[in-house]
Amino acid sequence: MKIVTVGDNCMDIYSDGKAYPGGNPVNVAVYLKELGADSSYIGWVGTDPYGHQMAEALKGKGIDKTFLSRKEGKTAVTHVELIHNDRHFGLYDEGVMAQFTLTDEELEYILSHQLVHAGIWGHAEWYYPLFKQRGLLTAFDFSDQLEHGLVKTLPAFVDYSFFSYSKDDEFIRELLKDVKKQGSKVAVATLGENGSLAYDGEQFYQCEITEAEVVDTMGAGDSFIAGFIFGTLQGQSIQQCLKSGTKKAAATIQYFGAW
Repeated sequence: MKIVTVGDNCMDIYSDGKAYPGGNPVNVAVYLKELGADSSYIGWVGTDPYGHQMAEALKGKGIDKTFLSRKEGKTAVTHVELIHNDRHFGLYDEGVMAQFTLTDEELEYILSHQLVHAGIWGHAEWYYPLFKQRGLLTAFDFSDQLEHGLVKTLPAFVDYSFFSYSKDDEFIRELLKDVKKQGSKVAVATLGENGSLAYDGEQFYQCEITEAEVVDTMGAGDSFIAGFIFGTLQGQSIQQCLKSGTKKAAATIQYFGAW
């Protein structure tokens, strides 16, 4: 099971000054590796100490970082505040990732994998038509950017589209229907404490959360995505994939930082 994630990474800096490696594609790669997949990550870090910390952290997790590039400048950072154990994002500085592009060599490397995953902040969306044309399975995290222009254009090239919302209501159901109509195989929404919801064009699937002691919600959505993707590639049903994602998320929220 070879999976590659592409795009944004950042150091999550908490109010106490502690910094943890993160970013949706990075987190998904790490969680997939923990589940047993062969995962790779492609992205840019700066020449600052945070870039070194990110590289060492990925190495320590056994992630293939052949195409993790060091660029002159600063590694992306996100300032995080914990309020009642729920993470709230503050200022975000993209650093060198603001100019991220893929080389021909990197594109060929990506195409040697089974599935590629990226997110809304990763500057990788331009390559998705090529990924689909070449027969690669694709996943994409639109996060909570439900009104973003990409929601109306990218699902045609995304097999598994993921969203973050708050509850199961008519709005999110209509959005998932529209995303499926555009071309996605399955459209999925995580709903915080209200569980998760998926739509495959025929029916909706619901899954409640798994009760766990919440220490830090950082990475919960990303770990859900990893669990869902892993389940999909194992041939699990959509309902089973929702449960796999939920189980992985429940484990992640019981410690500080994404991983």
